[in-house]
Amino acid sequence: MIDLVALRRELHQIPEVGLQLPQTQARIIEALEGLPLEITLGQSVTSVVGVLRGGRPTEGKRPVVLLRADMDALPVDELTGLEYASANGNMHACGHDLHMAMLVGAAQELSARRDDLAGDVVFMFQPGEEGVDGCRYMLEEGLLDVAGSRPDWVYAIHVWSALDPHGTFSTKPGTVMASSDVARVRVVGRGGHGSTPQMAADPVPALAEITTALNTMVTRRFDVQNPVVVTVGLLQAGTIANVIPEDGRLEATLRTFDTGVRAKLIETIPQVVAGIASAHGVTGEFDLLEQYPVTVNDDSEADVVAEAVTDLFGADRHVRWDKPLAGAEDFSRLLQEAPGCFIGLSACPPDLDPATAPFNHSAYARFDDAVLADGARLFTELTLRKLG
Repeated sequence: MIDLVALRRELHQIPEVGLQLPQTQARIIEALEGLPLEITLGQSVTSVVGVLRGGRPTEGKRPVVLLRADMDALPVDELTGLEYASANGNMHACGHDLHMAMLVGAAQELSARRDDLAGDVVFMFQPGEEGVDGCRYMLEEGLLDVAGSRPDWVYAIHVWSALDPHGTFSTKPGTVMASSDVARVRVVGRGGHGSTPQMAADPVPALAEITTALNTMVTRRFDVQNPVVVTVGLLQAGTIANVIPEDGRLEATLRTFDTGVRAKLIETIPQVVAGIASAHGVTGEFDLLEQYPVTVNDDSEADVVAEAVTDLFGADRHVRWDKPLAGAEDFSRLLQEAPGCFIGLSACPPDLDPATAPFNHSAYARFDDAVLADGARLFTELTLRKLG
């Protein structure tokens, strides 16, 4: 049996970013060696998928459970000071190293109990969760059919370095995380001398007005009880004070918690851009980078997880969140395909206050290895409840 703490720390020292993670992929393949898994590697991305065939016979369609771990890191210089800290300019600042180790642990446990399984298990090791939609690539390559029949249930565990007390599992029925998209706006005018703006078509005032109008739009066109977040994170125009530029651009992140609201937001922003640009005598161009849908847990599966956590670890180890997080997840794509649950697990070190500890994506974020065994155990228990 592989030491999960040692594996996690080894993965922590070789973080890779994006869709191509050759070192990480190689280490996961090595960690799965000797297990009775059918291994499939990604073609366009460095994914690893293992299928475990249960030993108990079934009639008709064999039920399938899919368990996911994401593999990629972030382009963050680690500042934790840990003895196993990364030194390559990237960092597992979102805890994906723990996710991989927990899923390897579940693969070991379930392989040892394969004769108890009346169905099959898909272990999904996915690159590119951090904003590049690795799940979509895997779906396009046939992930849902890799076991011979589509998954009946899907589960993922995500660790937090703060928020809840150490070792707490969290679930929520319904919407658990937001959708995420990027709006790109370019305003095209006619450049000129800063002293004679009447002889130019200045894109800067239009760009500035669009920036403020997007925030006003949220408060006037959308129900305050169904939150919308529009944040302009990039605003660029011009090169020097006395030159009116030819164009300018902005980029904004869009977050919603409802599919219908998301569609309305995507429809409304181009209207705002076109109207303001026309009023200023310039042209507004709009482009949308669609990212992740709303992450929606199945209500009954959230209850299944809460029951399993309570039975395994006690009622004090489970908390049901009242509100969704504004972060986004491409696991949402799998929850559109099959019922399941996105599960939080606090790996906040016990010597830190979860209310003030550095949160995921921070260069100072620390995650406690002690949760690894419990995460693997929960994956195993959920699978046994479906296939046992």
